[in-house]
This record gives sequence, structure tokens and C-alpha cells, in this order.
Amino acid sequence: MDPVTRVATPIGQRTLIITTLAVPLTGWTLHALALHRRLAAERVDPLTGAQRRRAFERRAQRLVHRHRKDAVVCLVDLDHFKALNDEHGHATGDKALAATGERLSCWAGPYGVVGRLGGDEFAVATRVDSTKNVDAIEERLDQLMDALHEPVLTDAGPIGLAASVGLAVPDELGTGDLPQLLRGADVSMYRNKHTGHWGWAENEDLDTPTVNGRRAGRPGTHALAGAA
Repeated sequence: MDPVTRVATPIGQRTLIITTLAVPLTGWTLHALALHRRLAAERVDPLTGAQRRRAFERRAQRLVHRHRKDAVVCLVDLDHFKALNDEHGHATGDKALAATGERLSCWAGPYGVVGRLGGDEFAVATRVDSTKNVDAIEERLDQLMDALHEPVLTDAGPIGLAASVGLAVPDELGTGDLPQLLRGADVSMYRNKHTGHWGWAENEDLDTPTVNGRRAGRPGTHALAGAA
């Protein structure tokens, strides 16, 4: 028998019963909300709005598996980012990173996913339908390069940005394995570093040696070589 609706009690006592039952429910609601926010913070980089590495990898791998025919994977690295920080300060560097995250998100669209892999390095997985236009991928990458090179507005005025981009196309490379695709995109990005152009990953790029998952020769990998 429901004590709230069936027991004949004075109105004041009935209110007390309802309140007593509501307090635990409110506590659980607040707990669930706090848990949701904590999990969201673990998945999303608060500065750029991009997914953190592990969350990005899960979502990007699902996207590639489901839409391999029109999926693309990109690696993006800001050029001369350390010099920008040194010259203009970390607050300006943060604005550059935040702007880059926003631009990548706009380019990827609602069905794509953007990840911040660390520092000034980002990754994107999205879909580009090239069935009706064979140049669709090239056109989309040109649009991306234009967006990434737009100046960032700061308190000191507009600050120019530059970025290097590497592209891996699963259908062209014959694999839907995300680590391989990221490796290929990484190699092609560094092959075109500081040129102002994006680059295609080729099949041989997928077999490039890595040190703890990072392409040999990348900044920072020399310290890990002994552990590989």
C-alpha cells in the first residue's frame, strides 16, 4: 500500500512523507548530474571543445567502420606554435588553439569528430562524398587550409596562423584501421610541413616505423626510443 496516497494522515504529516521521499531522489539527481559533468570533462578538452585522444579514437574508429567508402582522417599541426607562444604569450596561444578547435569542428560538420591529441596537434575524422565530384576531397581540404590560415583576433590585434595537414583516405588505402590511418596522415603531414599545402597518405606510409605509437623522428620520440 502506498503510504503517500492511501494512509489517512493529516496534511502536514503527508507533506513530510513526500518531502522525505523527495530528498533522496534530489540527492541522486545531483549526483548523476555531477557524474555526467565529470565524464564529459574527461572526454572533452575544455579549451578547444575537441574530444580528448581516447574519446576521439573510439568515435573516429566507429565512423570509419560505418562509412569507410566516404570517410577521411586528417592530422593537423599548427606551424611555429612555440614561437607564437614565446612572442605573444600563452593567452594568445590558447586563443589560437581554441580558434583551431572551432574551425576544425565547423569543417568536420555535425557527423564528424575532432580530437586534440596533445599540444597543438589535432585529428579529424569525417565524411566527404566524392561519388558525384571526384575533386570533392581536394576542394574540402583546400577549404580547410583556408580556414586554418585565417588570422586570430587577439587583444594585440590579428595574429596570423599557419598549419600543416596530412590526409588518409581509408577507401584509397585499403584499410579501416584507425591507428594505421593516423600514422599515414602523420607521415604525409610532416612530408608537407611548412609548405602551406596538405598531403595525401600513401600505402607505404602505413608501414613507417613508430616509437611508442608515434612516427620515428617526431619531436619528443628520441626520449622514448630506449623504451620502444
